[in-house]
Amino acid sequence: MSRKSPIGIFDSGYGGLTILKEIRAVLPQYDYIYLGDNARTPYGTRSFDVVYEYTLEAVKKLFDLGCELVILACNTASAKALRSIQQKDLPLIDSNKRVLGVIRPSVEDVFQITKNNHVGILGTNGTVSSNSYVIELEKLSKGNLHVVQEACPMWVPIVENNEIGSDGANYFVKKNLNNLLLKDPAIDTIVLGCTHYPLLSSSIRKYLPEGIQLVEQGSIVALKLKDYLERHTEIEKCCSTGSKVVFYTTELAENFNEKASAFMDREVIAKTINI
Repeated sequence: MSRKSPIGIFDSGYGGLTILKEIRAVLPQYDYIYLGDNARTPYGTRSFDVVYEYTLEAVKKLFDLGCELVILACNTASAKALRSIQQKDLPLIDSNKRVLGVIRPSVEDVFQITKNNHVGILGTNGTVSSNSYVIELEKLSKGNLHVVQEACPMWVPIVENNEIGSDGANYFVKKNLNNLLLKDPAIDTIVLGCTHYPLLSSSIRKYLPEGIQLVEQGSIVALKLKDYLERHTEIEKCCSTGSKVVFYTTELAENFNEKASAFMDREVIAKTINI
């Protein structure tokens, strides 16, 4: 890396805005470019090959826009595409560029939270079927780990259709939580394995039994990124520091702006872009 560049934040839709919001709270000095592939969302139900193809296209677009460091603020993309991009594509594109995900940072904190090593994962179909959280947890586990998962296919549509707090939202939140806890009643820690899910935290906590800790990714990823930049000064010194954010979407910008503003608690004005 030799030139000053913004940090790229990618998500298949709006959920990554929860990550961007927390990152900016911790690291407000940097410039950011957010890219949402809203025209092709959701990624959670798509195959590994398709998610990889779409994610790689988005990463390349962010590179073209000047980003040297890209965060996949999407659990499905992190689960199905991150490793291939890191190992296969980056050496061919530019070995100095970096692409990071959100699963490993979240997993690292789980072991600081759980007291009995009984962990539940709530995620999209794609994240759950990939077993990425299970694999990463097992890598860091010292044994005696029990992990169960529950796919929540209705949660993202609920958030993106502004049905948060509705009777329908409460029904599906309660149903999926009950399903998860039936698989292991001893769970003491639940990971929200999708960046949309923090928007449902009020409903989740309403039906969550006492004593169970909820792991939300935004603040964790933000602090881990801060630590990463402190450890990799060669990357940090190339990040531009104008405190600016530019938003791009593959959907109509007008559609994106309304929902994104709700996620960010501020006015968002995006540009439509093709990838």
